[in-house]
Amino acid sequence: MTRNSHIYYLTIAFLLLCIHGFAQNFGCTDSLAANYNQLATINDGSCVYQNTSVSPISSALLSDTLAETSGMIWWDSGLWTHNDNSDLNLYKLDSATGSITHNAIISGIQNTDWEDISQDSSHIFIGDFGNNSNGNRTDLRIYRVSKFSILLNNPVVDTISFSYSDQINFNPTGSNNTDFDCEAMIVRGDSIYLFTKQWVSKQTSWYVLPKLPGSHIAQVRGTHDVQGLISGATTYPGSQLVVLTGYNQILNPFLYLLYDFPIYDLFGGNKRKVNLSMPFHQVEAITTLNGTRYYITNERFQQPPLINTEQNLHVLDLEPLLSYYLNSLTVSMPEISMQNKLNVFPNPASDEVYVRVTGEHTSNEYRIYDETGVAVARGIIEKGVNILDVSALSKGVYIMESGFLHTRIVIIR
Repeated sequence: MTRNSHIYYLTIAFLLLCIHGFAQNFGCTDSLAANYNQLATINDGSCVYQNTSVSPISSALLSDTLAETSGMIWWDSGLWTHNDNSDLNLYKLDSATGSITHNAIISGIQNTDWEDISQDSSHIFIGDFGNNSNGNRTDLRIYRVSKFSILLNNPVVDTISFSYSDQINFNPTGSNNTDFDCEAMIVRGDSIYLFTKQWVSKQTSWYVLPKLPGSHIAQVRGTHDVQGLISGATTYPGSQLVVLTGYNQILNPFLYLLYDFPIYDLFGGNKRKVNLSMPFHQVEAITTLNGTRYYITNERFQQPPLINTEQNLHVLDLEPLLSYYLNSLTVSMPEISMQNKLNVFPNPASDEVYVRVTGEHTSNEYRIYDETGVAVARGIIEKGVNILDVSALSKGVYIMESGFLHTRIVIIR
């Protein structure tokens, strides 16, 4: 090889290294952050934010039956919640008025301390893992209830028992004096994620366990200083977005937004604490349908004669805080959807969309839900590419569900 050839190949190698270096800039990629870096291409979790507070856009008084509302999901065109006492009922709420429209009793099990509820496409998961009385429960469990059986008024229940991988001391701690209490849970993929309510450290730890019946060890994956007590969690399908709720020692509630994180590290992306302008509200439950509108509930809290906070359902609009991130998912939807094996394009769409189904597919049926949770379209899709007519749908954001797969569709006109 001649000297000129050596120089040529060295030059090419140098240019490739430069291009690779420029393409891998780590930093804060969130334009809403105080330290946003326009040159950053990979989010390194370093974003910091100005103090932010939000207020409910509406509130509704809940029935006295729900004085200890503790967890919430959106399912079957309504909100479902439960109490954290001995009550074995799940209550369906009207999302506008908060009134109870239906209740389903989950018989044959116990409510030692139900603290949160989550779901996948076929089951509801009820977390009986409250552990604040002495921090030494050895019967922590999650009940898995078939959705179809609930609709038939004959609930079929399995039990998921677990212990914490890093809890070795089971001596009684006394009331509200443990870091192994838990009130927050989500289901993502084949796993259950738990977020602890750490009374001593005011942090939260993230644990993972399988969502299958049996006995499991919840493995700790990370810890973050939230400077408060985490009491609820929700996630948005098709995104790297988890929203936690909690409160501090004087019952000032807050949200903790976790988003744009690596799939293996929930605390590795953006971490934004948002205060709720609702003093003396013990917020216990949270859920969302579209990723920007959130429903939360608070327990009744009374300390006469100064404090008398009734149980309420509140609606929050987080579009100013999360729309930038969620809209970025629309732009890159093919990549994200391929990961979920349900690929919709073009997105945004107008009159028709192509749906590509790859990998294992658990159902040929699909449904499309609007922002209120109502199924506005349904049908059959097969593996490969399907063409769907969406011309009858109004402008807006929809969720498409097929088996265990979910994705987001934006309709424009």
